[in-house]
Parts: sequence; C-alpha cells; structure tokens
Amino acid sequence: MSGAATAVDDPMLYSDGDYQSVWQDLRGLDRLSWKQVDDRRGFWSVVKFEDAHLVLRDAETFTSERGTMLCMLGIQDPAGGRQLPATDPPRHTTMRASLQKALAIKPIERQHEMIREHVVEALEPLADGGTFDFAEAMLALPVAVGGTAMGLPRQDWPELVRLLTASSAPDDPDYLLPGGTQATLDNAHRELFAYFQDIFQERRKNLGDDLISVLINTEIDERPMSPGEVMSNCYSVLLGAAVTTPHSPTYVLAEHMEDGLLDEWAADLSVTPTATEEAMRLASPVSHFMRYAVTDTEIRGTKIKAGDAVAVWFGAVNRDEEAFPDAMTFQLRRRPNRHVSFGLGPHYCVGHNVARVTLRIVFDELLSRFTGFESAGERARLRSNFISGYKHLPITARTR
Repeated sequence: MSGAATAVDDPMLYSDGDYQSVWQDLRGLDRLSWKQVDDRRGFWSVVKFEDAHLVLRDAETFTSERGTMLCMLGIQDPAGGRQLPATDPPRHTTMRASLQKALAIKPIERQHEMIREHVVEALEPLADGGTFDFAEAMLALPVAVGGTAMGLPRQDWPELVRLLTASSAPDDPDYLLPGGTQATLDNAHRELFAYFQDIFQERRKNLGDDLISVLINTEIDERPMSPGEVMSNCYSVLLGAAVTTPHSPTYVLAEHMEDGLLDEWAADLSVTPTATEEAMRLASPVSHFMRYAVTDTEIRGTKIKAGDAVAVWFGAVNRDEEAFPDAMTFQLRRRPNRHVSFGLGPHYCVGHNVARVTLRIVFDELLSRFTGFESAGERARLRSNFISGYKHLPITARTR
C-alpha cells in the first residue's frame, strides 16, 4: 500500500500538509491505490485523467445514489434518488432539465449586471488601503449571487455562508462543534433543511421566476417534486455555488500575488476567459467526488468489485501531465484546457455557467480596479478533504 494512499482522505492534509506531493505520488503508481479506513470500509483513489473519465461518465457501472462524498462512506445516502448529485440517469436527466434551462448561458447573461454589482460590493472594502480578508469576501459572494437568484432574504445570507461552509468543511476548527465532525455535519444539514422548508412553504404560495419556483414547478415521473425533493435540491444548488466559485480567485491571489502573473493578466484582460479556466484547473475547488461500483469492473489493471467505493481526486486529475503539458504552470492562454473542476458526464455541474460568468467578472473587476497586491497577515486553508481552498487570506492593494 502506498504511503500516500494512507493520507489522501485526511482533512488536515489539505489545510496543513503537502497534498500536491501526495497526489503526485499516487499519479506515479501503475494501478489504483486502496485506502482501508477501518475494518469494514475502504475506497479506491482515481488520480489520472483517463481513469476519471471512465468513472464519472459511466453511470451504469458507477452509481451516485449510495453517496458522493467520503464523509458518507459506508452510509446509504438519504438523498439518493431525490437530490440531483445523488441521482442516476434517467431520473437525474429529468430532474436536471428544468434547472439546466434556468441556468443556461442566455438567462445568466441577463443577470450579468446583478452579478457585477455583487462583485463590486464584495471588493469595495479593498479600496480603503487597509487589510482585507479576500477569502472571507469570496466565501460570501456565491451566496449573494445564488441568494438573489433564489429570492432569499439578504439578512439570511451570512448565516447561510456559515452553514454551507460547515457542511462542506465539518472538520475545520472554525466550524467544528463540541460533538465532533458528524455532529457538525448533522447540525448544518438540519439547520439548512429547516431553513429551506420555511422558504418552500412561503414560496409555493407566491411563485415567481426564481430558481426555487422553478424547482417547485418541476415534474418528475409526471408528478411535481415533493417538498423534500425541492428542499434537497435547493441545498444542492446553493452548496454547489458555495464550494466552486470562491476558491479559484483566492487560489490565484494566494499563489501568484508576487510573481508578476497578475500584472501580466491585468495588462491584457482579453485573456480572462482562458485564464479563468486555468484558475479553475489549478484551484480544483472540489477535491473529490465518490461513486460506488455497481458491477465488477477494472481500471488501470485494478480489479474493482461490485460495492467498492471509488473516489476521484479532481486536483490530482487536473495536474495529470498526460492531459495537461507543463501541468504545474499557470498558463494564461492554455488551450485546450479540459479540466474536470466542474465534473464530467451526466453530473457535469449544472451551475457551471453561473460560476464561469461570476469568476470572469471577479477577475476583470479585481484586476481593472486594483494593483500592488500584497500579503497582510497569516493565511489559512480550510480543513476539509472535500473542499480545497482558503478561509482566510488577508491582503492589501492599491486602486488603479
């Protein structure tokens, strides 16, 4: 067993350890690696580009309905068949259709000004010349954008940021409750679902054109979504935004504040579309997604038995030199860039258009308004094996 395989699921690896080296060691193996978690649970790690495609595109061989995150390893996911990420086709296809229509690029482009206003508001404190926690501002941004699109009251957004971060990083000491990781996760889920239950009760009496109304009007198997399905997918949509959008801008500043990359980018903002994709590739905000094998199969000479869990490590896949030449280097104009940060196959992120538009606006507004970025305090990464990103990044900058 590889030493790297024993550490890959440790949340502290991603907050305090050298996770890049662990992924590199795993990519160097000629087969998949197995991590035995305890006497009854374990999982295979997928870290190569081609292998990730095999797992994530084949919903018949690898199911999402038993659980998609390692925190659910060995536990039957109660959201299976009800929540978009935890449902297989063809049911998944029906559930996805209405949301995909609402989140298509043309409707999102019509919200461009709304998104830009939230971005400008988030960055505004940076202009006073004092210390600004860029990571905190970015963690709040997708809830502002998503909250507006879902018609959620503004006064609720800060608490939603806290609960969503706790649900994706329940091991982090800033969010960990005295009862431990599972208690933190359970509490976050309970409070979020209770919140969306109240919103659902109010919204179904006053339907509009917001995303929650879209879900309420969605039919599956020739019937409306149940209240539980609506609430579960409200949580899923907002969580998806909260875990993907914040961490690419924060990664770029944390890694490239002082090496000239930002000045080169600012000098030619026409590179923003390709540079944003590169930021997504190298940040790889979602560290992993899990599947379970439905039948016996084989990947990279490794026999996988029916019922085995398989975790695809996106950050490792996105640095596979066989798919991304000079993979460790940030290339503003990288083409092609077939990163997997939004997933692959039927579960390709339904909100990718919103995320891409938001990120492009963030980078354009940040780099056209500010320069001279400098670190202004101790940075801190989230302690999570699901999210790869920063919770604190104090910086200063000058206005242009």
